[in-house]
Amino acid sequence: MPTETFSYGEDHALQTVTVTTLSEALDKKYWIILIHGGAWRDPNIDAINFSNPAISTLTTSPAYAHVLPHITAFASISYRLSPHPSHPQDQSSISPREYRSAKHPDHINDVQAAIAFLQRKYGFEERYILVGHSCGATLAFQSVMGRFKAGISHGPLAVVGLAGIYGLRLFRDTHKEISAYQEIVEGAFGDDEAAWDAVSPAVAKGADGVEGGWTEGRWAILAYSPEDSLVDASQREAMDDTLKGWWALQSEDKLRCAALMPLGGEHDECWEKGEGLAEAIGYAIEKQLEIAP
Repeated sequence: MPTETFSYGEDHALQTVTVTTLSEALDKKYWIILIHGGAWRDPNIDAINFSNPAISTLTTSPAYAHVLPHITAFASISYRLSPHPSHPQDQSSISPREYRSAKHPDHINDVQAAIAFLQRKYGFEERYILVGHSCGATLAFQSVMGRFKAGISHGPLAVVGLAGIYGLRLFRDTHKEISAYQEIVEGAFGDDEAAWDAVSPAVAKGADGVEGGWTEGRWAILAYSPEDSLVDASQREAMDDTLKGWWALQSEDKLRCAALMPLGGEHDECWEKGEGLAEAIGYAIEKQLEIAP
């Protein structure tokens, strides 16, 4: 499997996307585009260590032999990160290309720039599945919100969120006793809480939300583990409720479906071991084939 890493931007070393190609054919196959988590700021999580365990599982396990022929390639996106208090940097002695100082909308701009780069290079149009974990799930669903729709030419057929953060204020409020949650959201989005709501996939409604932006969508899948101690189930419930507005706009010739998928283990286990992430990708392909074989 040939793997290449490309730069999609010139401003920062983290503006890269790593592509693993399984097939040159586009017809009836899907690109799997992956977005890592890490609270918008963790430099220890990157595109490669996030995706490699799942790619290995999908390409070697007999359990996925039936879905592998439907995958053209995997693309895993790195994006600019916000500062992390446990990983300080000295701005006076580090290159601007290495300095982590991202603020919204830098993260979502990078994700959409990476998708635009892939579209220009490979031209798969809507035949892709966007898969994000934790804040990567935030970014995946932000990518199809009406507010950010101008950033991509073709929306994905499916979006999969694993252990996702979909409501920023809810994320903070549910963990008010732990200051790190406030610090995470402020570090990435600033201190204007009305602005948090405007960019939260589970909060924004109408033309600015998912229902107004994701016209190409067929499947929305929310995966969550009850053993997750960092992101609680209320995030999935809030996003599931919001997706009802998107689902209600389906037509006979363009069905829309939403599903809840169970995961096991702690917050990061699904990608660290690869099994949960692989299972979610396989599930998304199976579901997409049910309505568009």
